[in-house]
Amino acid sequence: MHLAYPAVLSVLLFCTGLYGVLARRNAILVLMSVELMLNAVNLNLVAFDVWLSKAAEETLHSGQALTLFTIAIAAAEIGIGLAIVLAVRRNRGTSDIDKLRDTAEGPDDDGPDDGPGTGTAAAGPAAEKAEATA
Repeated sequence: MHLAYPAVLSVLLFCTGLYGVLARRNAILVLMSVELMLNAVNLNLVAFDVWLSKAAEETLHSGQALTLFTIAIAAAEIGIGLAIVLAVRRNRGTSDIDKLRDTAEGPDDDGPDDGPGTGTAAAGPAAEKAEATA
């Protein structure tokens, strides 16, 4: 088997996962897309390991060992990530990434303004800088 077949499949899987990370708004689907990208990397590691072991006399199988480490790290990542997403969903009621904010921030006031002199524009550049860094 040629190296091109698993490499092309790996590129397709990685691009699909990248699209999922960039386009999805649900945090669980983003985590699944990251897993898809990690699996594409695993496929590349194993394919190149098999290809290089045919060329070399000594077979170290370092690509397959790295794949095992990647699978272990991915399992830990998805476990912790899913626990965080479920905790946020339970507390906030949504797992939509656009609606989630930092946990230190309070809810926004959607009420009417008190007048023309209130808000962040009247506070000056210090308030804008603090808001930009937060």
